[in-house]
This record gives sequence, structure tokens and C-alpha cells, in this order.
Amino acid sequence: MDVYVEVRDLIVLGAYPAGRPVAELELCERLGVSRTPVREALRRLESDGLVRAARRGVTVVELDAKGLRDAYLVRACMEALTAELAARRQRDGELSPASLARLVEHADLADRATRQGDLVAGVRHNRAFHEYVATLADNPAALEVLVRIWDQITVSTRTSLTAPTRPVLVDDEHRRLIDAITAGDPQRAAAHARDHVLATMSVLTEQGEKT
Repeated sequence: MDVYVEVRDLIVLGAYPAGRPVAELELCERLGVSRTPVREALRRLESDGLVRAARRGVTVVELDAKGLRDAYLVRACMEALTAELAARRQRDGELSPASLARLVEHADLADRATRQGDLVAGVRHNRAFHEYVATLADNPAALEVLVRIWDQITVSTRTSLTAPTRPVLVDDEHRRLIDAITAGDPQRAAAHARDHVLATMSVLTEQGEKT
């Protein structure tokens, strides 16, 4: 068992929501392991920005408004890069038709789940779509950075698809990004990816101002 992955998944999937204290002993009992691997996992997760040390164990980090905005700005830059790289690979004949079809499938699954009101599945498939774009970019360093940022954002908010018009807009933005990558247009792909992330950030900012 990879205890780090197990604990990370518990946090990212919402078993331990933002602001929730998590005791080492609780994790040991839940996972059936000793304290040593749990402590090592929590240290790694602290460096990932998902937890912070507390009196007993850790507390799941919840980004404040500035922290969330900062994360989204970095995400926008990184996703513009991975979209550009994916489009370059398509232009150079390095992407297979099957990989592009799979990208469309991820978008289809995200849109279907969200329109059916299954926001948990929608968020999961939405992330899978963006992860696959980053995978097509074939830049492991960029993907590693993005995974950490996606985790922080996911833990801090699960509301980016709840605005009445946002599901339709998200799908339209995904389709424009797919079209740009399929056309092998790096500049257009980067612009669509950046605009998509910043649009999501704007929705979250507006929601925060109303609460």
C-alpha cells in the first residue's frame, strides 16, 4: 500500500474536507498501518500544500481568496503551456487519432455528468480532461506542477460548475480547446486553455463576493 497516495486520495476526494483536523492515529486505524508511514505521508502532503501541521496531526488546508486566485493564475499559465505543447505535437504528427478521440471522450463524460447534475462525477471527469491534455503535452515536469495545483484547488472548492450557465460554457470552452489542438494550432490552443481557466476563476471570485 502506498500510504501517501491513500491519504492524498482521502483528502482530494473529500473524505477529509478543507479545514478538517486529521489525527495520525485516526489515519493509522483507517488504513491499518503504523504511524511511521502515516507521518511520512503527511510530511509529503504538507510540502504539497494540502495539509498544515496542527497540535495533533494536521489540518487540511483551505486556500483563502488570494491563495485560490494565485493558484488559478499559475494553473492558467501551466495549462496554456501544456495545451500549446499538445498542439505542437499534433502539428508535428506525434499524436494518434486514438489519443484525440480519447480527449473528446473525456470532454463528453464531463459534460454529460454535469448536465445530469452529478457534480462529483463532473468535477472528476473535468479534471481527467485537463490531465489528459497535460499528458498529451509529454512534459512530466509541467504535469507534476499541475497535479499539485489541481489538488489544492479541488480541496478548497468544489463549486466551479454550480453557476447556472457555467456547465454549457465549460463544455463550449473544452470543445474550442480540442479544436485548436486537433488543428495543430499551438497559439490558439494556449489562448483557449488560459481563457478557460481564468473564466472559471472569475466565477469563483464572483461567488466569493456574494457570500
